[in-house]
Amino acid sequence: METFEINLDRFKKETWTAQECENAAVVVDFVQNIMNNHNFEYISKKYGAHKYRQHNQSMTDGVTGVLEVVSNFAKRYPDYAYDVKHLYVDGSFVILHSHATNNKKHRGNPKKGLNIMDVWKVEEGEITEHWDAVQPIHGSMRFLFWMIGGKFRNSNTYF
Repeated sequence: METFEINLDRFKKETWTAQECENAAVVVDFVQNIMNNHNFEYISKKYGAHKYRQHNQSMTDGVTGVLEVVSNFAKRYPDYAYDVKHLYVDGSFVILHSHATNNKKHRGNPKKGLNIMDVWKVEEGEITEHWDAVQPIHGSMRFLFWMIGGKFRNSNTYF
C-alpha cells in the first residue's frame, strides 16, 4: 500500500518551542502510524498505556477505542489515508487539518473523502486527550456517516 508521509519539517515554525516540537513529533508519529501506515500493533505498544481521553463520542476512551474504529475502517477501506494539509501547535495542543480518503483514486480530489480537524493534547510526551470534527465531503461518505453515527460510547462530551 502506498502511504502518505507526514513531513513534520514542512510544517515547523521558528516560533515553536522545543517542547512544542516534541509534542508535534509525538502526534505526527501517532497519526502516521495509525492513519497512513495502519501499523496498529506499533500504536498499541507505543501509545496503548497513554491516558487517552476521547472526545469523539463514537469511540471509547483509551487508545484501544481509536484502534478499534480505525482498524475496522481500514479493513473496509485498505487504502484509507490522511493527507495532512496544516499542522499547528500551541503549547500542549497539536492540531492537524487533513484530507482523508478511502480510495487511491480519490487522493488529491477535494470533492471526495473527509475534511478532518483533529486536536490532541500532549502532556509529558503522552497523548492525553483528543477532539475531532469530521466533515464528509461527498454523498456516499455522508450516507456512511449517517448510518454508523449516533451511538455514544463515552460520556466525555465533544467539549
